[in-house]
Amino acid sequence: MTPHRSPRSATADDLLTRLGRLTAQAREGAELQQARVELAEALQREILPASLPAVPGLRTAARYTPARHGLSVGGDWYDGFALPGGALGFSIGDVEGHDVEAAAFMGQVRIAVRAVAAAAADPGEVLSRANDLLLSVDCDLFATCTFLRFDPVTWEIQTARAGHVPGVWATVDGRYGVVEDEGGPPLGMLPDAEYPVTRRRLTTAGSYVLVTDGVVEGPSFPMDDGLARVAGAALAGAGSAPGDLAAEVMKVADSTGHEDDAAVLVLRHEAFGAASGHDSRGP
Repeated sequence: MTPHRSPRSATADDLLTRLGRLTAQAREGAELQQARVELAEALQREILPASLPAVPGLRTAARYTPARHGLSVGGDWYDGFALPGGALGFSIGDVEGHDVEAAAFMGQVRIAVRAVAAAAADPGEVLSRANDLLLSVDCDLFATCTFLRFDPVTWEIQTARAGHVPGVWATVDGRYGVVEDEGGPPLGMLPDAEYPVTRRRLTTAGSYVLVTDGVVEGPSFPMDDGLARVAGAALAGAGSAPGDLAAEVMKVADSTGHEDDAAVLVLRHEAFGAASGHDSRGP
């Protein structure tokens, strides 16, 4: 006679078999997820510039930290390059979304900004042209961005924002603040968008700091508080080496409990005339 197996033992066997199958699937899924995260990080590190431009009287530095939780690798970037006529261009931004797609789109945005910057009159036009270019590729993603133009002749910074975190400035004489500019919508969102330009002449030595929202905002940490901490770090390190200040600003991200990428870009400048030979009193 064939032994009879109880319904209870049959059910237990089925559960064990199913559990084993789910465990194997979970292991494969975790390995795939980790591989995608590592690929996204590699894409970003390959796209980010190996060095940033500088001129006498202006030194620059940046820091980037990828997210470490799940697929929360986004599309944060920073960039710096020479423009025609001797000016320097800098950008920082954050692509909406996560994973490899966001990292790849980040590369497209960075290239678009570089491509149009050489022929644009000011940062507002740079962002406007980049916005039109990104809309033409019909992608569902969008990106926030700040573009900054530094003129080594007039010692003036021009900036425009596309839905991005405001910049922070501090001078060695104890003044500091958050840049209160109007800004415009993120890139790739609305056609014919306009981006007002803010101009600031660097009459006193200090630092200008740009960050992504991963630095200043967390799940239960408001952006205004994060910007206040960045401003405090910028004030304390206004005369420091740009790399040291960038590292201190990045520490703000550790206190916000952020789950996103984080990027910092620092411009450490002397006063107008200190390195160029111009009369520091201006024209």
